[in-house]
Amino acid sequence: MKHFNYLLFALLFISIINVNAQEKKKFKIHTVAFYNLENLFDTINDPTKNDEASPMMEIKANRQEIYKKKVHNMARVISEIGSDFTRNSPAIIGVCEIENVNVLEDVVNDPLLLGKDYGIVHFNSPDNRGIDVALLYQKKLFQVTSRSTHTLKIYDDETRKRINTRDQLLVSGELEGEKMHFIVNHWPSRRGGEARSRPKRVAAAKLNKRIIDSLQSIDPYAKIITMGDLNDDPTNASVKDVLKAERNKKKVDFKGIYNPYIDMFKKEGLGTTAYRDAWSLFDQIMLTEPFLKKDYTNWTYYRAGIFNKNYLVNKKGRWEGYPLRSFADGGFTNGFSDHFPVYVYLIKELEDKKNNDK
Repeated sequence: MKHFNYLLFALLFISIINVNAQEKKKFKIHTVAFYNLENLFDTINDPTKNDEASPMMEIKANRQEIYKKKVHNMARVISEIGSDFTRNSPAIIGVCEIENVNVLEDVVNDPLLLGKDYGIVHFNSPDNRGIDVALLYQKKLFQVTSRSTHTLKIYDDETRKRINTRDQLLVSGELEGEKMHFIVNHWPSRRGGEARSRPKRVAAAKLNKRIIDSLQSIDPYAKIITMGDLNDDPTNASVKDVLKAERNKKKVDFKGIYNPYIDMFKKEGLGTTAYRDAWSLFDQIMLTEPFLKKDYTNWTYYRAGIFNKNYLVNKKGRWEGYPLRSFADGGFTNGFSDHFPVYVYLIKELEDKKNNDK
């Protein structure tokens, strides 16, 4: 991932735009992120779900100690996403592959995150594996006004039996006083092959689009961020044809969606997860058109990235260069996840107190 030379200032504040030779404007900045936590399961067997098939439950010795390490590793990554630029952990972060709210409580109560006072929005999903999505938010920065879970109804193409998969989570609230909406996704996997499983992700995209459309029918100027592990690249039909996400900000129509990860994938060849020596960019964050307006008196999109720090990368062996995952060959690697996190920066101009005092 390319790195940029930034001037770092005091906590959450940065001067980034030189308007003219005499004037520099100051901006506040926050990170919005998404992270697949790779099978963050606790050590307790839940008879209502198939959690005994999880990598954590398959470990026979030192399970509790390994769980604590896994939780701490997740907290470490979350604490650092975007921090090079903002000097803060994400204001808001969507997560997936978590078993329940209890594991997230353990993560946000880790010493690395405890001082951030993260709130949690979580619903249990019908997923057979027992994995859910959730949203974490810093309570001092974001106030939740509503939350809802939206079920994806899909069926096996041969048996026509219902396939239980993850719900899509919608959280609305105010980021330091400005209303916006966040949708957290974990779309159906490619099990059985990409082509055979494609209709399931297309169905997930259609559900996502319906949620966005419903918000825009109430407020056409709604600021909406949809994010998640889509199990599809930015160029696949679910994103390209259903969501109609655009790569060029100037081509995003009113009520349209901008996807900053298209060019990262197509032009730069970047990815968030690897399989059989091929990179995929399944983890994406997309924004509706109002985030693109250069009205910096409100929260505005600035830049997107993939958080692929050196310590998150496997250094040797068969999987050299891949994300350093937590579980492999039936054991714990003391790694992190088989996915890199993704993030976007939102910026807002600070009021000039000197001018206001005149």
